[in-house]
Amino acid sequence: MADRPQGSGMPEKGTPEYDWLYGGKSQAPPGDATQQVPTQGQPPQGADETRVMPAARREARGSGGQPPSDPRSSVAMPPPQPRPKKRRWRPRLRLGFIPLLLLLVVVYLVAIPLYYWTQIDKVDAEPGGSRPDDQPGTNYLIVGSDKADDLNAEQRKELDTTERGGTNTDTIIVLHTGSGGRTLMSIPRDTLAEVPGDGTQMINSAFASGGAPKLVATVEKLTGIHIDHYVELGFGSVINTVDAFGGVEICPKQDMKDPLARLDIKKGCQEVDGLTALAYSRSRHVTALSDLDRVARQREVISALGDEALSPWTFVNPLRYWSLNKAASGAIRIDEGMNPVDIGRFALAMTGDSQTCTMPNLAAPSDPNRIIADPDRAPALFKALINDSTVPKRACTPTGRAR
Repeated sequence: MADRPQGSGMPEKGTPEYDWLYGGKSQAPPGDATQQVPTQGQPPQGADETRVMPAARREARGSGGQPPSDPRSSVAMPPPQPRPKKRRWRPRLRLGFIPLLLLLVVVYLVAIPLYYWTQIDKVDAEPGGSRPDDQPGTNYLIVGSDKADDLNAEQRKELDTTERGGTNTDTIIVLHTGSGGRTLMSIPRDTLAEVPGDGTQMINSAFASGGAPKLVATVEKLTGIHIDHYVELGFGSVINTVDAFGGVEICPKQDMKDPLARLDIKKGCQEVDGLTALAYSRSRHVTALSDLDRVARQREVISALGDEALSPWTFVNPLRYWSLNKAASGAIRIDEGMNPVDIGRFALAMTGDSQTCTMPNLAAPSDPNRIIADPDRAPALFKALINDSTVPKRACTPTGRAR
């Protein structure tokens, strides 16, 4: 390096300032010179060694050219955490809610029939005198009367009937339940039978003259079957119950037009309302066998009601369930011995598969417009019901006539 001119303000060669500045081999710098402080725990470095600058933390490096801060005085910041997602509120069903709901459903299904059972008319159907002994199974006597006091004004006008308490019957059915199965046996109203105190009469005259007790006694004397319970259905029970279900299905085998019954329907299966179902079950002036065909249609309507009652929709629809119980309770009468359990059994017996028969019969020798129990075939049917055994197919026909 060329010598620098003297007097330029720079230290002269050979002076301590010159050696300290340019690294010359000279004595130690004076005491007031700036000295390197060795790092604790490390050996001191030579003055002429390359100095190593401490590495700045990456986080502390600025983008604007600012000198790094003292690492000993900086506080390490935690890495940023992701923001938690906002959870949507969803209702949670506690385990105790489901048993509570089931309990309320059971209470509803039991409470409604119990309430309407208190609204049903009770009648004394116990006959006097000697009766058949108790028998296996259960026998219900179902009677269809002209009871119309529960019809509204529009329904009475349509049927052309007045408010009556029920003094006539054109439906007499024995419903048997037991180990031998369920059997619906119709007894035609024109059947000649021994009516207690009145001699030989049409069987429906027993109901007109003596009500339920006399009719029960007449049926028991004719068949030998012990009647356990009595159920009377009025006009309104058919109309209002069918309407409570929203209609039932009937399947006439021919076109039927009967002005006296106010019936006009076509052949084939169809949904009908209460008024039409009642007219269908009462008509007796269209088919050849008259009353014998009518009792078959009566059983058809009763079976259709049973099928509707058994539908799950009846129990899961509160309005339908309420309407059904209300309609049934307002138009039936039962014997005083029936309790809510008996009513439930009767309702179950009306549903599902059952044999349907008309009492085996023949034209009466004294009057071709009347019938009598067939002495050859009827006892077999009566005996099967009495013993709670299987009904012979030969004795169980829709019209009661031999096949």
